[in-house]
Parts: sequence; structure tokens; C-alpha cells
Amino acid sequence: MRLTDRDRVCIPVPLYHCFGMVLGNLACITHGAAMIYPAEGFDPLATLEAVEAERCTALYGVPTMFIAQLGHPEFKRFDLSSLRTGIMAGSPCPIEVMKRCVDEMNMRDVTIAYGMTETSPVSTQTSCDDPLERRVATVGRVHPHVEIKIVDAEGRVVPPGTSGEFCTRGYSVMRGYWGDEERTAEAIDRAGWMHTGDLATIDEDGYCNIVGRIKDMVIRGGENVYPREIEEFLFRHPKIEAVQVVGVPDLKYGEELCAWVKLKPGASAGAEDVQSFELLPGPDRALQDPALHQVRRCLPDDRHRQGAEVHHARGNDQGARTQRAKDGLAAPSGLAAAFRIDGGADDAAEAG
Repeated sequence: MRLTDRDRVCIPVPLYHCFGMVLGNLACITHGAAMIYPAEGFDPLATLEAVEAERCTALYGVPTMFIAQLGHPEFKRFDLSSLRTGIMAGSPCPIEVMKRCVDEMNMRDVTIAYGMTETSPVSTQTSCDDPLERRVATVGRVHPHVEIKIVDAEGRVVPPGTSGEFCTRGYSVMRGYWGDEERTAEAIDRAGWMHTGDLATIDEDGYCNIVGRIKDMVIRGGENVYPREIEEFLFRHPKIEAVQVVGVPDLKYGEELCAWVKLKPGASAGAEDVQSFELLPGPDRALQDPALHQVRRCLPDDRHRQGAEVHHARGNDQGARTQRAKDGLAAPSGLAAAFRIDGGADDAAEAG
């Protein structure tokens, strides 16, 4: 990030979390940068006001925070020209949201950091020197004095570009969970590798990409489906502000996908509008094809009806990601295989 004593960092993330305490407080203290706290708790309007009033040069946040700011009705009235960098981390960072931060928030040197509290917290991070596509589409390369590897279910290191569990080792890995040797042994093996539970790939140049969580992976009719890949595709829809995809029980396929979509303010769309969405041919086409194939095959089709109510028809929501309800981005708990759209013109559509 190239912080100096001239930087002013806006820190809307909580101080009880590693993001705020380590990447925020400690990073500023070690570089003499100013720390700006916009509010006691996250508020998109207060954050935008603080950036403008304090002429902040850096802004931190999890993806949902940036989505909330970009989608705020008063967003365009703020002068954010003082911004140049920042960190987006805490959960998978949608590529389209990253691009909007660069284009609409002037965060030309924004970086993505990946890690967890147990690793103090960062293991990989993009650099200001990385090409834009690397910075918006990967979580960067390994930090100094830290080791990483991607392994299969048997613990064997996989070839470049192959998906497997992300493991890390080094000075940043915790000694263990307080008073819980059993959980510590489950997370850290005898060789000192921290098993994160995240699915990732590393390319030939050392850039890492997080493709999902092991527990989030949906096995539909014997085929592995990664919710994040579908989310990344749907984020490109011009009317979609936020999307979450989770797995739910299904009698025919074992598991089916449930996609919850939040529309941009003033937008209107039904289930068919989203299901029929297809990017125009272009340079991103090769990246889009696998996700498009999964969207077409896996999202419930044809059947939908208007209405804002949610039906708890079959089974329980199996997605751990639904715990993000506090941020307004989670699929409704208990929702059966369904497709739901909220927001925009105050209408919703679902099928199940």
C-alpha cells in the first residue's frame, strides 16, 4: 500500500477484528499514518462523509461495506478524489466490485488481502505494482517469511492451477486455540501447517485465487459446483447489486442451488431476466463460460411467481454463508431450493 506519514486511513471495520486492529491500527502506527474512525459501527453514509471531510487517502472494508457505499443513494455527491489505495478483505471480493472501487472511488492502488484471524491475519496480498487484472481477480502472492501450499484431500501438493485446500505456515500462524488442544490439532498439523478450509488455486506466477470454502461446495448430481463462481458471473449483471448462492437439499440431485439477488436501487427484474443473462462476446468470455454453464444448468428454471414472502417448503439451508444476514446479504434461513430477487422496484420473484 506504500503507506507514509502523509496518509490518512479511514477504518470503518471493527477494532475487535484483526482487520481493524492489525491492518488498521498497527499498520498506521508503524508508518505514522493518521487513523480515521467514521462511526462506532459501520455506516455507509458516515464513511463516505468521513472520507470527504478528512481527505482520506486509504479506505478499508469488507466487500459488503464497499457494496453499501457504492449503492448508497447519495454516493455520487461525495468528492472521493483524495483516495488512492485501501484494502478489501474479510470475505471473497467480487471482481466487479473491485473494478467499481477503482473506477468510481478513485482507489487506483487498492489491494486485496487474504488470511484469517488464526494467521495474524494476512497470508497473501496483491501489490500496488500488480497489473489491475491481477489486483481485482486474485488475492495476490505470499507475504514475506510465510509459506503457502495447495493440497488435495490426501494432503498432496497439487499442480499449478488445480483447486485444493489452502494451507499456510510461518511466524504468523497462531500457537493454538486457547484451552482447546483438540481443535488446535484439527487446524494445525504436526508439520506446523494451518489448514484453512478454503479452496484455492495458485498459478505459475504465484498468484493465488480463492474459489470457495470446502464446506460451501455444492455437489449437485455428482458434480462439484462452487457458489462463488456463479456469484462472480451474476455480479456482472447491470441490475444486480449483491448476490449470494448457497446449497440446499434436493430429493432429485441431492443438492440444489439457492441464489438470493439484491437489485440496484430503482432496478426491476424477474427470475427469467437473471437466468437468461449472458455477456456479449469479448475478452472476458473465456472466463465467463464455466459459470454461465452452471447458472443455466443449476438455477431453478421456468417456475416463479410474484410475491415478497419466503416459503420454508423443504429442508434447512445448509450454507454457512447465510450467517452474513447482519449485512443484508444472506439467503433466508430455511429456504428450499429457490431463486429470489429483492430490492430495486420493491418487487421479488422466487421459484421453488
